[in-house]
Amino acid sequence: MALFPAFAGAAEPGETPASGSEGSRRELDWLSNPSFSTEDALKLHQHTAKASDPAPERSQFISRSPSRSELSGGSDTNEDLKKSTKKRKGKKKKHHHHKKRKKKTREESSNSESDLDSECMRDKPRGSDTNREREAATLNLEDVTSNVATNRFVWLEDIQALTAETFRTDKKPDPANWEYKSLYRGDIARYKRKGDSCLGIDLKKQCIIWESSMVEKKQSPKRPERYFTKNSVKLLSTDGIPLYSKSQTSSGSSTFIPVSQLDSDAPTTTTCVNPLGIYDPLTTLWLQGKGPPEHETLKQQASQETSGNVNSILMAKVEEYNRMVRENPRDVHTWMEFVSFQDEIMRGPSPYAIKEGEQEIRRKSFKLILEKKLAILERAIESNPNDVDLKLAKLKLCTEFWEPSTLIKEWQKLVFLHPNNPLLWQKYLLFCQSQFSTFSVSKVHSLYGKCLSTLAAVQDGSMVSHPILPGTEEAMLAVFLQQCHFLRQAGHSEKAVSLLQALVDFTFFKPDSVKDLPTRGQVEFFEPFWDSGEPRFGEKGAKGWKSWMHQQEKGGWIIINKPDDEEEEDVDEDQEIKDKTLPKWQIWLDIECSRETRHWLPWRPDKTKKQAEEDCEDPERQVLFDDLGPSLIRLSSPDLQFQLLYSFLQFLGVPCGCSLFPSNLHIAMDENNIFDTGQSERPLTSFDSLLSGVNSIGHMDTMTRGRQHIGHSKEGEEFIQNVFHLILPLFSGKEKSNLSVCWLQYEISKVGLCLQAKNKKKLKSQGKKSKKLAKNLLKASENRNNLSLWKLYAYLEWLLGNTEDARKVFDTALCLAGTEGMRNTQLCNLSLLYASLEVELLESLEETVMSRAVHILTKLTESGPYVPYPGQVLSVNILKARKAYEHALQDYLNESPISNWDQVSSSNQLVNLVGCYALFQYLTVGIDAAVLICRHISEKLKGSASRKFEGIGENLGIHNFPTALEAVTLMHTNLLRYHMKVSIYPLNPLREALTEALKLYPSNQSLWRSYIQIQSKSHNASKARRFFDSVTRSTKSLEPWLFAIQAEEMRKKLVENVQRVDVGEIYSTIPETGLTNRIKALFEHAIQSENGAHCPLLWRMYLNFLFSLGDKERSKGLFYKALQNCPWAKVLYMDAIEYFPDQLQETLDLMTEKELRVRVPIEELELLLED
Repeated sequence: MALFPAFAGAAEPGETPASGSEGSRRELDWLSNPSFSTEDALKLHQHTAKASDPAPERSQFISRSPSRSELSGGSDTNEDLKKSTKKRKGKKKKHHHHKKRKKKTREESSNSESDLDSECMRDKPRGSDTNREREAATLNLEDVTSNVATNRFVWLEDIQALTAETFRTDKKPDPANWEYKSLYRGDIARYKRKGDSCLGIDLKKQCIIWESSMVEKKQSPKRPERYFTKNSVKLLSTDGIPLYSKSQTSSGSSTFIPVSQLDSDAPTTTTCVNPLGIYDPLTTLWLQGKGPPEHETLKQQASQETSGNVNSILMAKVEEYNRMVRENPRDVHTWMEFVSFQDEIMRGPSPYAIKEGEQEIRRKSFKLILEKKLAILERAIESNPNDVDLKLAKLKLCTEFWEPSTLIKEWQKLVFLHPNNPLLWQKYLLFCQSQFSTFSVSKVHSLYGKCLSTLAAVQDGSMVSHPILPGTEEAMLAVFLQQCHFLRQAGHSEKAVSLLQALVDFTFFKPDSVKDLPTRGQVEFFEPFWDSGEPRFGEKGAKGWKSWMHQQEKGGWIIINKPDDEEEEDVDEDQEIKDKTLPKWQIWLDIECSRETRHWLPWRPDKTKKQAEEDCEDPERQVLFDDLGPSLIRLSSPDLQFQLLYSFLQFLGVPCGCSLFPSNLHIAMDENNIFDTGQSERPLTSFDSLLSGVNSIGHMDTMTRGRQHIGHSKEGEEFIQNVFHLILPLFSGKEKSNLSVCWLQYEISKVGLCLQAKNKKKLKSQGKKSKKLAKNLLKASENRNNLSLWKLYAYLEWLLGNTEDARKVFDTALCLAGTEGMRNTQLCNLSLLYASLEVELLESLEETVMSRAVHILTKLTESGPYVPYPGQVLSVNILKARKAYEHALQDYLNESPISNWDQVSSSNQLVNLVGCYALFQYLTVGIDAAVLICRHISEKLKGSASRKFEGIGENLGIHNFPTALEAVTLMHTNLLRYHMKVSIYPLNPLREALTEALKLYPSNQSLWRSYIQIQSKSHNASKARRFFDSVTRSTKSLEPWLFAIQAEEMRKKLVENVQRVDVGEIYSTIPETGLTNRIKALFEHAIQSENGAHCPLLWRMYLNFLFSLGDKERSKGLFYKALQNCPWAKVLYMDAIEYFPDQLQETLDLMTEKELRVRVPIEELELLLED
């Protein structure tokens, strides 16, 4: 078929027209048009052919080729569809290389069209509009045909009247089709399918699975919400939905809770208002003009109650609190509870929501809680303007809002209004001490002086406007000791020692002529003595203030110059730098620690060497009276005077039977020896210091280096001896005996340290000194029958390894005791120690009945004189001794009232008696009999202990000695520990005994040490963790936090040791993960507690732990955070110099700025290194 069927019968130029058959005519009748002129069409065709190609043969060929490609039958159509894809592909490839050619082609085609139009307008006669349209279409199609034939590009937009599809044949092959498995994705039509189903299919019976070629995006699985997320906390705080109504009664026979279900398949009833059965029952009732049934109304009410249950409870509590504070606005306790209740409100949904979605929109911000609390406290203060607790709570709350300067002004106003409140002063001093931005040592030191002088004026009655409150004198001593420890921790050891020297002289050596004067007047008389240059308390040749005053009245001292050894001074000065090759920071630490050890005493000019004050190389070592005068106080109570003396001795490192006041214990804790188990291999006879965790004077070192010296330097030891020589003549009787015991215990503690350090040379020399002191003390007439001193002397010989000598001393002491037996407390104590030492020597428990220990305990019950061990013990004597112990204990419990059990003498008697009886039963019957006695006594004591010592952490009273229950529990646990060491015994009885005791006494470090020691052997730590958690929630003491952290660190070290075994493959025997994060969480919770925030030891442990993990940046951040809370602790700065040696200069500058004591300035260090 021709391209133009209308010309099928027309002849080509130069040919005669061919006559077609009738069939073809009939076939083309649909194209016949009466108005069509064949001649005009031929002319137009000839003209177009000439314009496009001058060669007639080429024109004929071209004019026929499109007819075959475009107007072929159905078979050709498929081929054209395949070629169209290649055409588009080829067009894309050629488009980049033929930009200029395309542009030229577009211009030529437009020019040719304009030329053709103009010629047609000249040659074509005027005709109808239809002919013009046909001519334009013919011209366009011819143009396309010619362009395709000549392989030229044409733009589809240039073709104005396109009546059929246009194709282009691209014969250039695409090699990409051979290389790749599929066609280029850009050549494939894209589409999106909505949904996975298909219209018209039955979803229950039919299914279509689409194989999508597109790669589906990998959706990240939604993580399950943990219990601590916001949604979960909100869900936990709401009440659950009840499964059955309250009217239903639960039948005892049913084994499940019935849950009502809606039957969706129930047939619907048709009525006149619901003819189709499509309305639900409530809508049907509404159309009938009826209301819902009663049970539906009850259901709606129940659902509303469930949703608003939490709000109603909270609102009820809020209304209750408002009613209580409205009716009784003077009840401070209710106001404080109302403030604490705000945290509970903010944890749940808001009870004040007006709109339905307001609960979710409202942000439960921290600031909102604080503002509400502040508003409540301001209302409370309006009703109680003189209450200090409410004002303190407000100041604590405003720490989050106000600047430090504003806070300090508010504190000053509060202290000005209540200058007679010692508790307020303590909190104010701690606040000023822990404000890094405004802190300096001189400021805080002067504040302590102001506090003590103000309280002294209140005590004297010179401040008429404010009366003295009960407990003021105890609080003044507590503040004074807190000041001494503050100066010690800041490095100003000389000022701390001078303060204690001055107050002891001011208290014990006061002239009678000034005793009736007020405190300030006494201080004015004391100043000339202090500045006179006479030896002070503890110095060689000191006689005290009283003697000086008497001598001054007579005409002054007669000075006799005694030649002294002049080679004592500067012994170690040339040896300060032992190795100059060490890093600079390490040399600084060595010299600083060395000078701390040697120079803690105040420097005084030696008149025998003609020294003056100008000869002192370090002016900071001199202490002026202006630094001491304001802090001197008057102590009238004998108990407080002894507390001062014992505190001074403990400050020097002498173990005494008392502890610090609870209010300032956590601030003074800065030493890591709180976890030292001591002589753990001797559980029955180990001595524990009551003040472990608090560093003694002259020992300041970094966390990793630890204490490097045993005892003090030569000058320090002489100072301690002089102190004892001065105070012993002042007392007599029991007080003098106790002081002698303290002195001998100090010497024995140094022997124990030598044994731990395994320093044989030092042990030998120290042993000689200690024995010499013991013998000298026992030679005194008043001490010859002192069984406590005999006991310590025998124990000293035992420690030094002289067992036979020790037995002789024990036997001599027992013979001296006479026939008092169990009625003598010291004799019971001596026999108990002697028997315990003998038990620890036993290799097995098979021959315990005939041992020396049983002989000692048996002889204690007899009234006759003591006989040394003959080698065996008669069974009759054992039976008699058991009956004697039973009767003695029963008589003691019946005769002595419970109220007296906590007195020192009474508790000592009971404890010693129980210890002897329990050890006797252990040796003769077994461990169960001994444990039974301890439990029986503990049950008797628990009632009084829980009542009397419930609030021991809050009061300011003296807590010198452990209570009877603590001592009995300690004996009980030590006995169990020893038995577990020598034989097989379950761990549970010991654990239960310790947990019961620690719930009552959470501050007892000895019990905690035993607890973590036994828990370290347990594979499962969950019980210990639950116990630590319960104790830390129920007490304010810091010890549970410290020992919980220590227990986890011990477990972590154990895991690391197991995993670092140098053998083949490594197997972890303890499958424990997350220990590092657990320890961090414990530290974070501990430093957020009230006592932990200002404890230097806790911050040092945390800093050391982070540094051990290798996280230097976080460690540095934690160091600055620690300074925000404890800027006075010099040991923190020294730890930082060891951890961050590159910041030595910055750290020293910071110490100088805050006025902490720097004994080795960096300039002096550089000079020493140059020399």
